[in-house]
Amino acid sequence: MCGIIGFTGKLKAQDVLLTGLASLEYRGYDSAGIAYFKDTGKISLRKTVGKVKDLRAICDDDNNSTCGIGHTRWATHGGVTNANAHPHKVGQVALIHNGIIENYHDLATKYDLTDELISETDTEVAAALINKLYEGDPKEALRKAVAEIEGSFAFCVLFKDHPGEIYAVRNVSPMVATYCDDGAFIASDLTAFIAYNKRYFIVPEYHILTMTADGITLEDLDGDSVEPEYMEVNWDVTAAQKDGYPHFMIKEIHEQPAAITRTITPRIKDMLPDFSEDAIADSFFENVSDITIVACGTAMYAGMVGKTMIQNRLHIPVTVAIASEFRYEEPVINEKSMVIVVSQSGETIDTLEALRLANKYTKKTLSIVNVKGSSIARESSYVLYTHAGPEIAVASTKAYTVQVASFYLLACKLAMKQQKISVEEARTFIGTLQEIPNYIEEVLAQAPDIEQLTKRMINANNAFFIGRGLDYTLCMEGALKLKEISYIHAEAYAAGELKHGTIALVSEGVPVIAAATQKHVYSKVISNIREVKARGAYVILLSKDKEITDPSICDVHINLPDVSDEFTIFESVVIFQLIAYYTSVGKGLNPDQPRNLAKSVTVE
Repeated sequence: MCGIIGFTGKLKAQDVLLTGLASLEYRGYDSAGIAYFKDTGKISLRKTVGKVKDLRAICDDDNNSTCGIGHTRWATHGGVTNANAHPHKVGQVALIHNGIIENYHDLATKYDLTDELISETDTEVAAALINKLYEGDPKEALRKAVAEIEGSFAFCVLFKDHPGEIYAVRNVSPMVATYCDDGAFIASDLTAFIAYNKRYFIVPEYHILTMTADGITLEDLDGDSVEPEYMEVNWDVTAAQKDGYPHFMIKEIHEQPAAITRTITPRIKDMLPDFSEDAIADSFFENVSDITIVACGTAMYAGMVGKTMIQNRLHIPVTVAIASEFRYEEPVINEKSMVIVVSQSGETIDTLEALRLANKYTKKTLSIVNVKGSSIARESSYVLYTHAGPEIAVASTKAYTVQVASFYLLACKLAMKQQKISVEEARTFIGTLQEIPNYIEEVLAQAPDIEQLTKRMINANNAFFIGRGLDYTLCMEGALKLKEISYIHAEAYAAGELKHGTIALVSEGVPVIAAATQKHVYSKVISNIREVKARGAYVILLSKDKEITDPSICDVHINLPDVSDEFTIFESVVIFQLIAYYTSVGKGLNPDQPRNLAKSVTVE
């Protein structure tokens, strides 16, 4: 997703904007730019293809402007060119935009804007539209413009005859803002201004924000004043820094024990799951006929673990739906259905729209998100906040494990309310969950060994992850991590499916990462491993065996701490994360910012 930063106040705006954009680089982008008031009645632009350091190189060292906006663009409409980079300036207006305007072509035709456009972007159409509608009142121009625009947007706008002022309005695409002694800040992510203020508020949809050096005002589209609802960041600013690690990803992998502890501890009382601090009523867990879990990407794979944990205990149908598919289907849910939506950012557009659809059928909606006050959190019946802290690397690690931990708590709670497990069984389950951070620490100690084994994977074109049951669910996340940051084509397969076609792809030296942690299918997985080994695969085996009696089974064996089968996923996924990370680094890639990817997907 693109990045937004805006500032007006007492500081040099260029410094604030460039520093803010650098903190937003993790979101994924291909060009960057700033706009600022240079002199009274003049807006200047600096923008370029490339990184923030390239933008910094073309900026003026003596720029003393105290008001401006900045943007990192992830290309959607139009290629990666200087002309397509934000900000866009048309007439009286300079504008930056996150989102997608679906009716941009119709607007260009309706308002005869085509001759004014020099880029291929939908964003420039929005700038031209606002300029066309502008008659001296910025807020009135924005009201008229957003009434015409279809799609998602977060706009920050400068008007040439209103120096020192920034105007903003959004629909779906997130923006947060704050005011302090230094001035007024707005951004797509609070990491861009947390160094100045830990208090912030989420800009409500279809409200116009006016920023000046003296403060922030907020009003709805009818012109009525609205008081911002401030929140406070519950993590330290250093949490968004590398803290001595070479990359954010490896830092966040190592943060998982603490993140899991923060997530589960407030929700355990008397060794039983308790959601009273989340204000989730016990009645929410009663009279549930079926459950649908809706998410995208890594969050969906966390949901698949949740499905296994819940369905095996409750013996009711649990479905995992891809959010982008669910929202365009006829959902099979009713008033007794529970719908759980999962999103790290709480702003994932497909998941948000899926939630809105689910809300039409049932009041039993629960979101698992990491960001307080996010759109998904606000629109769910209940919300379970994870406490991962900021996750800067694009490839999710600690967000995944805290989501999985949340599902384990929910599975236990649901099973108790449905009288599927006893109190003592629940306490045993929770006791093991509490020990998971310690087991992960043991696995992290193997990082140097993992780094060595990935040297055989650096030149691979393909890789396979195989397992059965819960291990297969885990393998999907492992494969996603590897392809996300190493660009190696990786696929996960249920090990029993190999003979039904996939084994034709296994040849000499192809890496196969096999998980064999589930006792009831262990011997079956070992047989499947023998099949790929016989065809020359380079096999990395994860199991709880202290040693492998037949070394011909695999090339490398990774021993996992001995924990009950349903909890091994926490240990195994950390191994998979490390494999992906060290493979990426070994190839000379940047694991924090993989090509073509964005951290938060707020466009369809």
